[in-house]
Amino acid sequence: MRIRMIIRGIFGLGSLIALNRISASNRISALNRISASNRISTFYGLSALYCLSAFSVSAQKTSAQSPYHREIQATIRSLTLKEKVGQMTQLNLDVVSVGEIYKLKEPHTLDTVKLKEALHSRKVGSILNCGGHAYSLEHWRSIQSTLNKLAQQAPGSFIPLIYGIDAIHGANYLHEGLLFPQPLAQAASFDSALVRRVAMAAAYQTAASGIPWNFSPVLDVARHPLWSRFFETYGEDPHLVSELGAACISGYQGTHPSRPTQVAATMKHFLGYGMPHTGKDRTPTYIHPRQLREWILPPFEAGIRAGALSVMVNSGELNGIPVHADPEILTNLLRKELGFQGLVVSDWEDIEKLVTVHRVAANYKEATRMAVMAGVDLAMVPNDYRFTDALMELAESGEVPMKRIDEAVYRILHVKHSLGLFNRQLPEPISQFPLMQTDTFHHLNMESARSSWILLKNRRQVLPLAKGSSVVLAGQALDEPFCWNGAWSRTWQGVDPRWDTMNAGISLIEAIQEYFQLGLTIPAPRVFSSDARVEANTLQSMRTDAEQAPLIVVVAEKPSTEKPGDIEQLSLPADEIAWIRRLCAAHAGPKILVLVQNRPRIISSIDSLFDAILLSNQPGSAGTRSLAELLSGGYSPSGRLPYTYPAREHSLMTYDHKHTERLHTDFSMNAFQPAYAFGHGLGYAPIRYESLELLQPLPARATDSLRLRVRLRNEGVYTQKETVMAFVSDSVASITPPAKRLRAIKAVVLQSGASTEVDLVFPISSLGFVGRDLKHTLEPGWFTLQVGPLQTRWEWIP
Repeated sequence: MRIRMIIRGIFGLGSLIALNRISASNRISALNRISASNRISTFYGLSALYCLSAFSVSAQKTSAQSPYHREIQATIRSLTLKEKVGQMTQLNLDVVSVGEIYKLKEPHTLDTVKLKEALHSRKVGSILNCGGHAYSLEHWRSIQSTLNKLAQQAPGSFIPLIYGIDAIHGANYLHEGLLFPQPLAQAASFDSALVRRVAMAAAYQTAASGIPWNFSPVLDVARHPLWSRFFETYGEDPHLVSELGAACISGYQGTHPSRPTQVAATMKHFLGYGMPHTGKDRTPTYIHPRQLREWILPPFEAGIRAGALSVMVNSGELNGIPVHADPEILTNLLRKELGFQGLVVSDWEDIEKLVTVHRVAANYKEATRMAVMAGVDLAMVPNDYRFTDALMELAESGEVPMKRIDEAVYRILHVKHSLGLFNRQLPEPISQFPLMQTDTFHHLNMESARSSWILLKNRRQVLPLAKGSSVVLAGQALDEPFCWNGAWSRTWQGVDPRWDTMNAGISLIEAIQEYFQLGLTIPAPRVFSSDARVEANTLQSMRTDAEQAPLIVVVAEKPSTEKPGDIEQLSLPADEIAWIRRLCAAHAGPKILVLVQNRPRIISSIDSLFDAILLSNQPGSAGTRSLAELLSGGYSPSGRLPYTYPAREHSLMTYDHKHTERLHTDFSMNAFQPAYAFGHGLGYAPIRYESLELLQPLPARATDSLRLRVRLRNEGVYTQKETVMAFVSDSVASITPPAKRLRAIKAVVLQSGASTEVDLVFPISSLGFVGRDLKHTLEPGWFTLQVGPLQTRWEWIP
């Protein structure tokens, strides 16, 4: 068999050689599209040729990894050990700025002496972050210009610097950058084309700053709603996260990552970060290898197929092993099995944490060896030179082989070549970015904010309200932008009044006044009190002055992320619930609840008090205006829940739960009772699902696709965007099947009274699952295919 594989591999080299005829920008995507079996075959073919070559095995293996192989190899041969180790070092901007780390002098200024130590003496190849807050476009461009000019002046071989930033929902660390909806809010659109366009805008504005590398998207599948980074994901479903994540990568990198308006994408966080056992950030995750491949791995596979240039490592531990020290994950799975070609970057201080937190290394030097040998190519150190010093010692002693260092540098240089950094000076001329001076991105921001609103409930069609009518506005975040934009805005946590109010959108009060007569405003108290006398005067005003006007109550979660975002419960505080109850009891008119939050906060105790409930998981700087427009009937909501909204604190099941989880205490199969189901979302116009037809030639092969055709009719007066989803349920399987799984998504816009047919197409192979042998398995049997309320059955016979 191995001989056959060698022969196949030699012929398989043709596909690699052919890559030289493809434009440089398309080669990485082409490489990643080579099937796993062909990669294995090609490996054997290369092995057969190694003995005929003067190059080492590791060097020859990397020749298949980059279209810039000759240039990279020539550069590596010219580098000293210090220069190589410098390429593997990434420093925080604070290290090269005037002032102390985390306490920089304002206004921000680069420190020439520190810069020369980093770039000239230490040969550092990468810098990141923002010195604590956002900067103006002019200042960012000045920073990048200074850094890149100094890098060019460094003695020895010239290698361009690569700068990285967290542009999570737009160019958030740029004063002029727009704050788009957070990823979870974008996911409510179920619209990969929209996500791609938002990513393109974020890339454009980030690139205008002179920054070529973005630490986004988060491809973690959010399986625990308590997690503080829930809002940074695209939801709980692997298929949805895969589609939207790949679209985001495509938007960032385009077809030519070296174009001035594109940036490198980073898949985060490999692997298992989004399912912490306790729900707390950076705490242990326990996932069976089969579940890991079924739920967690698919988005990263999709990201690799999309050509992502880098991946960031999970800061936590997976099944007892810190991922930063796990070669099974970072080398065997990511590199050998999935065929990832780009660079692997650590997360913030995570090599040090192998010593201080995980306690798997006795000292920093040992931690450095563990991380580098596990597969970390670039260390986000980020505040000192301990990694640089330790790796120098390890290389000189042979504890880290030179071929491993060359491999890491190869991957770093591959990304720099892919971005065209060797052939252009950053920042690019501002004339390359004419859209910075137009309203193009503002229109896109408004479109994405509108798509983020989910109408969970609309009893007696209380919404929309008549434009120009009187309303009462109460609750949180009425006159400040923080909760609407969330963390990763102008600062990390998004709540600094000095910075997070910059270009952050208008207040809700201002937005409401554009569409309604604001009869009364009742801000929530900073500290909720159980004493009803505190609100006595206000409540009396409601009874006398605004008794019949609709009451809009905003419940907003304070922005937070990572460790500062850990919470003890999903339920709202008891005092806050009591305040809301008193507010509603004092008001006789219609009541509307608006939820703006990082994650699903349990509202079962107040749900029944409201006639309508609207939700957005932080809609960004256009959020307030898009909400006011929605309330007034300016458009019909179309958002859908990208996760299961729980009804109870300790009932946190996902929609793709197992059938045993449905068994109730009364022995019925009704135990799964979320507050609102995955995919739920209402519009102002009811859409009727009239018929469902399976269009499938028989007999079918596993390589064929299923085509479902559903007929829809808009029975309302509003134009309505409808997200049509196909779910599949397996009747019997050798691994207990989930209740259902999402397999296709398609959006359609229906004018009032219009009808249309929508085709949903998905491969028959997607009906399979990861079997006991950890391989994809497609078994014969009956499947239920569901679209909206309609179902049909289909039997797969091989």
